[in-house]
Amino acid sequence: MMTANIGTTDRILRIVAGLVILGWGVAAQNWLGAIGLVPLATGVIRWCPLYCPLKISTTPKSQG
Repeated sequence: MMTANIGTTDRILRIVAGLVILGWGVAAQNWLGAIGLVPLATGVIRWCPLYCPLKISTTPKSQG
């Protein structure tokens, strides 16, 4: 099972960046705007596959 490894700030930044890149692609009529799907998708599902092998997590640590 995929455990969330993207915190709130990281999630918001990824979603905004994904939408901006997609918007640019539509406005410029350029297929490279599809790259925006990657940060958008990872922000929505709150899991980044690149973070796993690097053992990175931006989620808050549980206290207690």
